[in-house]
Amino acid sequence: MTMTEIVTYRQANADDIPAMSTIRLAVRENVLSNPARITRQMYLDYLDALGRGWVAEIGGEIVGFSYADKTDSSIWALFISPDHEGKGLAKQLLNLATRWLFDQGNSCIRLSTGTGTRADQFYALQGWARERVEGNDAFYVLVA
Repeated sequence: MTMTEIVTYRQANADDIPAMSTIRLAVRENVLSNPARITRQMYLDYLDALGRGWVAEIGGEIVGFSYADKTDSSIWALFISPDHEGKGLAKQLLNLATRWLFDQGNSCIRLSTGTGTRADQFYALQGWARERVEGNDAFYVLVA
């Protein structure tokens, strides 16, 4: 990130869904085997009914997003545009989601990601504890 790249974080809204979907489909790891699996309605549901979402913007462009699932106290999504990886955006978006889940009264938050990925390493570095591995999925927990 250059000095001129100011990052803003805010709660996501329905108008952000096309940009979030574009980012989700552009990732290099944790690629969806079936892109139709994640629908617009799913994004909408996680904006309020099932949880909350946040976006990171640089120059008015959405470059990353996260979603917290309040129904099962988990991180549903955390994705950064490939052009903006390594700038600390994921850490801040993850913090927004975990803080919100803890503020909802949860004492334990969970997530899963692919084993051997950069995300797998990232969550461990952020203090998440790996609970188990099933197939190619690593399951993590964060306790308040």
